[in-house]
Amino acid sequence: MNPALARKAHGAQLAREVLGLFKLRIGVVIMVTALAGLAVTPGPALSLAQVVVLALSVLVSSASAGAFNQYVEHDSDRLMARTRQRAFVTGALPHTPAWLVLIALLLAASVAAAWWALNPVAALFVFLGAFFYAVVYTVWLKRRSWLNIVVGGLAGSFAVLAGAAAVNPTLGALPLLLALVLFLWTPPHFWSLAIAHHADYAAAGVPMLPVVVGPERAARIVFASTVALVAASLLPLGFGAGPVYAVGALAGGLYFIRKAWLLARSPSRKTAMGSFFASLLQLSLLLAVAVVDGLVRW
Repeated sequence: MNPALARKAHGAQLAREVLGLFKLRIGVVIMVTALAGLAVTPGPALSLAQVVVLALSVLVSSASAGAFNQYVEHDSDRLMARTRQRAFVTGALPHTPAWLVLIALLLAASVAAAWWALNPVAALFVFLGAFFYAVVYTVWLKRRSWLNIVVGGLAGSFAVLAGAAAVNPTLGALPLLLALVLFLWTPPHFWSLAIAHHADYAAAGVPMLPVVVGPERAARIVFASTVALVAASLLPLGFGAGPVYAVGALAGGLYFIRKAWLLARSPSRKTAMGSFFASLLQLSLLLAVAVVDGLVRW
């Protein structure tokens, strides 16, 4: 291969490895939840610069937590088929303490930017989102309890609250309910994936729910959790959410319930992944209609 083309290909591959390290796809979803929290909160409009700072601070803090997760778990990641191609496992990126310095600087910069451009309450929620994923979930709970992902799910909730606090630090009912929805969404979403990969988690010694209680019982719990999630997603209708939100919440929620029911009836990798992808669709639709509904009403 031409040396210039080889360098270009290597650079592109390195960029992909770095982007994968920071879990930017997850970070974008977390960023959108913050914007949804902003949209459903009445109050003075933020400037474009403030909205950009909110979005980037949540994205960067989430990215720092994602990179910390991979740094801490590089040994156990090699035991799972789903994660053994991660950059620290393959050696594509060196597993050195310099990454911890970069991670700390990114988190500090994101929190400081939110403090400076928004307010201390929004900055606190930006920090707590990263802290709960990196420390509470990854370090404290993941290898100790099946409740790991339940408590870890607060990371997404804090992003919603960061967006809401950027407008009004005194949180109202709608953003609090949307944060509750994010909290309830994470367990059936992740447990569906864990059912599909329960052998991997068992081999790695991670006590995810399907490993602790078995895939069949876990599938029934996923279905019950999904019903609770969809019920909670309709609560904002009693606090000012409009018809746009209602249609989206019902459509996405009923679809997720159907896929979770199929999983409960016949637990398998296929039905588990069907439930997992349904959870992504449900959340994406819910966040979209929350933003549109908020823009229409305010």
